[in-house]
Amino acid sequence: MRAVIFDMDGVLTDSEPLICAAAMEMFREKGVTVQPEDFHPFVGTGENRYLGGVAEKYGVTMDIEVAKERTYEIYLAMVPKQLEAFPGAVELIRKCRAAGIPCAVASSADRIKIEANLNKIGLPPDTWQAIVTAEDVEKRKPDPAIFLMAAKRLGVIPAKCTVVEDAVNGITAAKAAGMRCVAVASTFPASLLAQADLVRSSISEVALADIS
Repeated sequence: MRAVIFDMDGVLTDSEPLICAAAMEMFREKGVTVQPEDFHPFVGTGENRYLGGVAEKYGVTMDIEVAKERTYEIYLAMVPKQLEAFPGAVELIRKCRAAGIPCAVASSADRIKIEANLNKIGLPPDTWQAIVTAEDVEKRKPDPAIFLMAAKRLGVIPAKCTVVEDAVNGITAAKAAGMRCVAVASTFPASLLAQADLVRSSISEVALADIS
């Protein structure tokens, strides 16, 4: 039986549009108009790169920690009324727990965002055998460090782990870690996710047999 490592944004929660909207508002406050597609290359890489990459594109110089803090303020104000779990996500985690499959969350987001999201969708931190955040590793996806750390904390070798991802950078990280990867086409079209071992249209289409 395999352990399962879930990405969070775009896999468990429909949070990608919210963090994008929050980031766009942060840039607007700085007098810079950016577009949603500007963020696409940086999805899954963590907020430092997510914001920093777009700032570089527009030639904006900013304190990334200050910019991230403001983006999180805007984002966290949206969470209570706008954030939802993807249909089938909570049910899949419950099936894993019932089957005795170790589960972890490994996200390039900071802990403040991860805990807010997980609490809102009814999968609080104590649901998981391990949680790995951006603060826990030096390198972000597409580097495999975050998934290797999750496997270590679960006490499972990488070859016995399945990663559930939605982003190209995350799939690259999972494969670099030597892990099986199931992709969900909730953020990117399936045609861009071909590096994964299996692609499903949504997490509601992921069966226990796909990951265990």
